[in-house]
Amino acid sequence: MDFQTAIRTCLQEKYATIDGRARRSEYWWFFLFVFLANTVLSIVDGILFGDAQVLGGIFSLAVLVPAVCVAGRRLHDTGRSAWWLLICFVPVVGALVLIWWFIQRGEDGANEYGPDPLADAAA
Repeated sequence: MDFQTAIRTCLQEKYATIDGRARRSEYWWFFLFVFLANTVLSIVDGILFGDAQVLGGIFSLAVLVPAVCVAGRRLHDTGRSAWWLLICFVPVVGALVLIWWFIQRGEDGANEYGPDPLADAAA
């Protein structure tokens, strides 16, 4: 999956869909998009509004739902429930555990959350 396909999948096709699985490329391309957009919007906000993060705040709210959903689908790909996202509330350790799970390869073949997204791409 390339950058544009990942963005289109997360923002249009599966905006609020937590069902199914997301491969690593979908999650990390979307993460890069959000990071770059927030960086650019922070610069623009600084120029236009000073300390207020108006545009960045609006953007962050707009991508909150798809970001949570793609993270849940990514956990599904590794065989974990999306409820594991709540571990991020454990300071430092929770975020590190999530990052570790996000970088792991997904389970081969179908699991309880759906078919293998890599097998679908190869077919």
